[in-house]
Amino acid sequence: MVESLCHWTAMDRIDARTIDEAEVVASVLLAILFAHLLHASNASWAAFSGYMVMRGHAAETVVRGILRIVGTITGGLLALMVTPWLLPFWLAQAIALAFICTASLYGAIAAKRAYAWLFFGLTFVMVVLDKVEHPARPLAGFVQTRVLEVVAGTVACMIVSLASTLTLRRRWPAVRAKPAQGGWHPPALRHAAQGAVALVLLSGLSQFLKLPALAQSAITIMAVMLVPVSSLGAAGFGLVNRRILYRFVGCAAGALLAALVVFAAQGSPPILVFGTILGVALGRHIENSGRPVAYVGTQFVLAILIILVPDSYANTHLAPAWERLAGIFIGMAVLEPVLLLWHLADPARPKRTEPEAGTLGDL
Repeated sequence: MVESLCHWTAMDRIDARTIDEAEVVASVLLAILFAHLLHASNASWAAFSGYMVMRGHAAETVVRGILRIVGTITGGLLALMVTPWLLPFWLAQAIALAFICTASLYGAIAAKRAYAWLFFGLTFVMVVLDKVEHPARPLAGFVQTRVLEVVAGTVACMIVSLASTLTLRRRWPAVRAKPAQGGWHPPALRHAAQGAVALVLLSGLSQFLKLPALAQSAITIMAVMLVPVSSLGAAGFGLVNRRILYRFVGCAAGALLAALVVFAAQGSPPILVFGTILGVALGRHIENSGRPVAYVGTQFVLAILIILVPDSYANTHLAPAWERLAGIFIGMAVLEPVLLLWHLADPARPKRTEPEAGTLGDL
């Protein structure tokens, strides 16, 4: 009788939110395994794909996964074709980055297949700027490994989501989110142009300064510009600035915990993996809080995965991880002046509207 009572008490403490946190932990671990089996060069990107694609409803997870893969392949192929023509001419490079970034951000904010649009632009920008930073790195190899990482993380996520649907989700079902509705939104186009200006500025600075992790800086610029279409206009200035603050706080907190784990691990893979599990679960718990600071949880996980998921557990070099983390902060530093000047130059400043909780995290 006592054992039965304890069993039901423990079961009552589990809810759909707990199941979601267990799903993302399993997805991240499986993504890391797949990335190493495929010899991908950036296992943390595969792990983050496994984290971000996961949604409570399996159908939603599968759709997000397909869109992420399609967007990555399309953006990678376009970059593969045009990058050799862009590198010798900075002006051509700047125009291409501005055009693709504007189209991608607009599509990610206002289009029906927003997730594909986002990763089309992200992948294109990542490939071009990585080639700018590392001219000797084979272009085709970089595109291939980006695709492998996304496929590894996405497939891992789909497997876990489908398995959970057939087992755990029968008892703790998830509610499927409403699909996005496309349409023409001029404020979204203006908002996307701000991100494009920041990206061109980043590219220009790279011509004179040795900036680390250019691709990671570009990802940050595009990521924090993702706001609900209903919150655009002058109100978007405050919302994007909150996203920058939350990204800073989340990444700083995640980096602090990760540094403690690295110090304790001394290169031990089991401790690094345990730290990864702890960080992912804690970050998702914050993300699922339903509070405006939920975006902090996503960025917390990003820092955890960048630092604690090495490209090889047999040879853990942390220098690339710290470079990628530095790239995140550089991206925020480049974007902020653009936002401020654009805001000050805007004659129309409507009152800010608060977004609903949970609408800020998509990367």
